[in-house]
Amino acid sequence: MNVELAANMGVAPMAQVLAQSPLAVRGMTVSYGQKPVVFSVDMTVAEGAMTAIIGPNGAGKSTLLKAALGIVQPLAGQATVFGQPLEAARHRIAYVPQRASVDWDFPTRVIDVVLMGLYRELGLLRRIRGKHLDKARACLERVGMTDFADRQIGQLSGGQQQRVFLARALAQEADLYLLDEPFAGVDAATEKAIIDVLKSLRSEGKTVVAVHHDLTTVRSYFDRVFLINTRKIAEGSVSEAFTPENLNKTYGGRLATGQIDQLELAAS
Repeated sequence: MNVELAANMGVAPMAQVLAQSPLAVRGMTVSYGQKPVVFSVDMTVAEGAMTAIIGPNGAGKSTLLKAALGIVQPLAGQATVFGQPLEAARHRIAYVPQRASVDWDFPTRVIDVVLMGLYRELGLLRRIRGKHLDKARACLERVGMTDFADRQIGQLSGGQQQRVFLARALAQEADLYLLDEPFAGVDAATEKAIIDVLKSLRSEGKTVVAVHHDLTTVRSYFDRVFLINTRKIAEGSVSEAFTPENLNKTYGGRLATGQIDQLELAAS
């Protein structure tokens, strides 16, 4: 479809779509050794929505996020953020990594971790003022961790650590929040606290993208899905793309019939 025809039909031309997307990935290919982990993947994230990246273990979900952020070097492809190159728009992104990838033995307090989210505001001299501490405490309050501000980060439970890292992301006041398995290994109370915060971000017009494993909560948590198994399988609204057919393609037929039935029942 050419641009003129698209405009006449009321369809945004691709250049406009990419410019408006908080995160647009095109042709992304990443390889570890001789094996491609992500192969020629396109992804267009919708603004103001919550999107789940779904796929089996080893499907390239986390790698796709890291490549888009420049954390790992792709063989091919590129990512733009709100239509700009990554470096020009990095200040608009907050990233919450997998908890397992963090060195929790590093001796630092909870409040100091959250203050790390203010590094652009603090400037080169890193002078922490009262307003910075107030903001950090407000972010901790939002995730229910105010009473732990002076605790060493390594002394917290896994769920508490995840809340602190979310508070650090909140301190950045970003427009795009990327989270790598935010619910992995957390208790039910922490999961509820995290999803409540993410939904509140969406209500503020922010965009949320999360690598997610629990298929039973996709419909209640997210607006859109991106299904991947090395290659892109499907992308779209939950009602359109989160289907048994696409899930079977994504998981190579490894989902049990009972799981599919349960998901279909939840959709009805």
